[in-house]
Amino acid sequence: MAANVVRSVADRLYRVLGTDLLQVRPAPAAHRVAARAALSMLIALLTLWWFDRVEWALYATFGAFTSVFGGGLRSPGRWKLQIAVGLTLTAAVACGVLIALHPERTWLAVPAAAAWAALAAALSDHFHWKPPGALFPVFAVAACSSVPITAANVLPAIAVTASTAALAILLGVLEDRLAPPPPQATPPPAPPPAPLPRIVNPTANAAAVLIAGGIATASGISHPYWAMIAAVAPLAAVGFRKQFVRGVHRAAGTLIGIFLAVPLLALDLPVLAILVAVPALQGTAELLIARNYGAALIVITPLALLLVDMAHAEPISTLVTDRLVETVIGVTVGLTIALLIRPRRSPTTET
Repeated sequence: MAANVVRSVADRLYRVLGTDLLQVRPAPAAHRVAARAALSMLIALLTLWWFDRVEWALYATFGAFTSVFGGGLRSPGRWKLQIAVGLTLTAAVACGVLIALHPERTWLAVPAAAAWAALAAALSDHFHWKPPGALFPVFAVAACSSVPITAANVLPAIAVTASTAALAILLGVLEDRLAPPPPQATPPPAPPPAPLPRIVNPTANAAAVLIAGGIATASGISHPYWAMIAAVAPLAAVGFRKQFVRGVHRAAGTLIGIFLAVPLLALDLPVLAILVAVPALQGTAELLIARNYGAALIVITPLALLLVDMAHAEPISTLVTDRLVETVIGVTVGLTIALLIRPRRSPTTET
């Protein structure tokens, strides 16, 4: 009996490791999302460089993330979804910069990010965000709260985020007007859609951020928001098997991405070169993320480390070690919570 159980578990694990982790899915029109994301970020970052305000690059980055929502194909309500997401990300940045004014910002960021995780998860579920999940708002509030700021720069930070989000939405509208997707054959009438299942659990997301952020902050690691982001990343998937794969992708992609990031950081690139490299990496990540999440993390890791290093230079060894350790903390917490809330197995339960 025990041998059969072990064999069954080993077989299931082999199938996950041998198929799901290496699967490359089709991603129609991913090039459109990649182009929007890269162009939004490039225009915003070069504008800040032109006005000698590179220190606001972080806030522009979150505004540019608006462009990745809604998918690559034209849809009547995409611009409405992007406006809602842009406002959400701007509000998350505003919360983060206000927390950054406080001397105890590191600890205040943890419950704030947890609250945003619950709110963003609920919004994602209700409005069917694509991509789903709370990752981007959590990233915004947690990262922005970690960067010291003066009161005079609070409104500019919010304005930079909002204006970059508006740029991303405008580029999406122009894309639909100037380069619409090719016409497709009219499909047969479809039956009424079934109610969508809950994708993202607000309580689980809040708990993941609270626990991972608390562990990372208490340990004294320099960038605890990386643990919070990694904790919510698996919870955006549906079903424990997909959550497990997403968590492993997050950890493995980060590990491999570090080997790409180290030589880039060692080059000590000038600021302008970094501002061009970051949109290129973001566009590449968007080409990969729908195909294989782990492959995308290989590119996202050097992107994140380049931005952090530009904002505040640190020893490369410290930077990459913190990134890896916090990712492992976050993924472990996220998958533990996913396992705890997993529905009890029944003959019809999908794993």
